Amino acid sequence: MDQLLEKGKQMQYESANELKKFEAMLHSKEEQLRVHKKQTMSLTTMVEKLRATLHSTEEQLQEHKKQNMFLTQLTAKTLPKGLHCLPLRLTTEYYRLNSSEQQFPNHEILDNPLFHHIALFSDNVLAAAVVVNSTVTNSKHPSKLVFHIVSDRLNYAAMRMWFLVNPPGKASIQVRNIEEFTWLNSSYSPVLKQFHSQSMIDYYFRAHSANSDPNLKYRNPKYLSILNHLRFYLPEIFPKLSKVLFLDDDIVVQKDLTGLWSLDLKGNVNGAVETCRESFHRFDTYLNFSNPLISKNFDPGACGWAYGMNLFDLEEWKRQNITDVYHSWQKLNLDRQLWKLGTLPPGLITFWKRTHPLDRRWHVLGLGYNPNVNQIEIERGAVIHYNGNMKPWLEIGIPKYRNYWAKYVDYDHVYLRECNINP
Repeated sequence: MDQLLEKGKQMQYESANELKKFEAMLHSKEEQLRVHKKQTMSLTTMVEKLRATLHSTEEQLQEHKKQNMFLTQLTAKTLPKGLHCLPLRLTTEYYRLNSSEQQFPNHEILDNPLFHHIALFSDNVLAAAVVVNSTVTNSKHPSKLVFHIVSDRLNYAAMRMWFLVNPPGKASIQVRNIEEFTWLNSSYSPVLKQFHSQSMIDYYFRAHSANSDPNLKYRNPKYLSILNHLRFYLPEIFPKLSKVLFLDDDIVVQKDLTGLWSLDLKGNVNGAVETCRESFHRFDTYLNFSNPLISKNFDPGACGWAYGMNLFDLEEWKRQNITDVYHSWQKLNLDRQLWKLGTLPPGLITFWKRTHPLDRRWHVLGLGYNPNVNQIEIERGAVIHYNGNMKPWLEIGIPKYRNYWAKYVDYDHVYLRECNINP
């Protein structure tokens, strides 16, 4: 009996010990659970803090990008002092000349279709000088070249004076004032009428801060210059010519361009280099395909092409009533719902299915915004284009591309020295 009692006590003692162990283990687990919960809450708090920090950093980054874009746009629109000085100096000298000294030679060939005619519309004397100088320098037949420069009222005298003092070698030149084109008025040109509208002026000039301007790329007052839209009036400007090579003033010519005038455009009006190597250079980048007028008439995946070096067949232009096509679409875009601004979107529309693709070597783009343009492409390019904000005459120009442009500027020229224009 005593043994049974002793055995019962032993079992009771062991059970009590087991219970204590279990309770200790349970307490330990509870403690671990509390620690885990605490760590989890700490991690959750940390994750939330990291998310908040990331969100704040992203907002700051976007704000910095916005401010950087604003400042870049502002810098691109602000000419250096030297480029303000130069036209003033040239204009003063021009009006000191007598009328006979203000004339260019070779008037008789300005309308001769047997010569190679180049159109350049610019208010930048130095930029225009580089275009002319580089074209003539690299031409095998400079005596066949005729440059037609059109400038605005403020820069007309300066442009004339520069080329009177610096004639383009054996090539011929004409400098005209856009004011001469009396037919170019708001009654004839829808875009000119829009320029004078209050809504257009408000769009450009009432939103200058980085915070209030969501479309800085398009809200550049340069688009209010009719010089940018003269390219749509080439047959009116050159009624006796059959072909014209259009050049922007932010290009450099590196090769002989003679071969362009013998190209067969196969019934098209515009010869241009296509730019759809990347997807963002297709039609849907420039046009609003949510608008039925655009979506039912154009292909969003169609390849875009470049302005800056374009061969235009003016006979085909007139035969296909291109200027009327341009006017029709400009009227439809009065509220800017089909495209924003600039000349490329209406150009894509106007010359839709009327553009002949040129070999890419004729025109290399991107030197005004892309620091990674292929070096081989630049070297073999007939024309290189500083499209973008980083023009080679500005401090924000991409340094490694500057010399392609600068080598056609004579920085020892008296007018450039007087205006402190340096490499």
